[in-house]
Amino acid sequence: MSGFDPLLGLGGFGEVSTDSVGAVERDGVRVELADEADRESWDDWVARSPQGTVFHRLAALDVQAEHSGTTLVPLVGYKGEEPVGVFPLFAGSKAGVAAAFSPAPGLWIASLGPALLHFGKLKRRRAEKRHRRFVGAAFEWVDAAIDPKYAHVSAGPRYPDPRPFEWQGFSVRPRHTYVVDLSRDAETLLESFSSDARRNVDTDRDDYEIAVEGVDAVERIVGQVRDRYEQQGETFTLPTEAALDFYRGLPEGVVRPYVCRVDGEFVGGMVVLADGDTIYRWQGGAKHDCDVPVNDLLDWRIIREGSADGYRRYDMEGANEQRLCDYKAKFAPDVVSYYQMERGHPGVRLGSKLYTRLFR
Repeated sequence: MSGFDPLLGLGGFGEVSTDSVGAVERDGVRVELADEADRESWDDWVARSPQGTVFHRLAALDVQAEHSGTTLVPLVGYKGEEPVGVFPLFAGSKAGVAAAFSPAPGLWIASLGPALLHFGKLKRRRAEKRHRRFVGAAFEWVDAAIDPKYAHVSAGPRYPDPRPFEWQGFSVRPRHTYVVDLSRDAETLLESFSSDARRNVDTDRDDYEIAVEGVDAVERIVGQVRDRYEQQGETFTLPTEAALDFYRGLPEGVVRPYVCRVDGEFVGGMVVLADGDTIYRWQGGAKHDCDVPVNDLLDWRIIREGSADGYRRYDMEGANEQRLCDYKAKFAPDVVSYYQMERGHPGVRLGSKLYTRLFR
């Protein structure tokens, strides 16, 4: 299962209108709500940004909004006519308290946040100024349009610098994930694994089959994860229909449900997302009663095929829970940090306690 400790599942939001606010400009960087022309270019911008992920795509953003009960707020920043970044947020109101999130809450998505454009050739001083102005203008727009009493942003591992959020009054918390380097060949990858992982996957046993299946497999895998959480007395907030909508709405081959069967019977699976140079281990890997090392075999198949297909990174989606780290570390991943940023309204001590009370 994903090691991401999710934000609480939300529901019952009131609608938030964002149409009345125009562009906000800060020292030459203009931020505004994406119009139809921006939306046509959005996915191309995401693909070109180092921070762009599958969850930044418009189809994925629409699914997040629908299943979290929030309003999608797709912001775009410009320097003159050149785009400098996109920043998707989700707005909602509950019990009279407005809030803004990126990613949408309750859907077991570890990160989203800004995706920057045309920063690669800038010198350090100019890049920092542009980054600071983009984030500052974005939250000036958010404050005018939404006036959130609470904001939560979790940026991905390739988001380089959280300081612009600190300068906007956010507290910053480092979090961690595991990333396996897939640029190595299968033999080198296998040699890097722990001894028990090598024993489990370097086997001639023929009593199992692993294959990428279809939409029914997504439902089965998510259901198995949900059952496991309920057995532990915990809540699993990802709606099955949301996972199915990601499968249906994203391009073919992006959402890949790997299934392991023994004697033709489903015993386990993982839903991974393949995008850019990265494969994301999103859902699955639930504990099972089978004597076949199902999860080791699934991870090894995903790693091996990802390497062969030219992907460079296998993001194992979380390295924050000790009980799960012991398993994931078997595959010799690198520990990579990312940042979660949180802000309450000035003068109001909202933080996690009020968030928990109002948005659970």
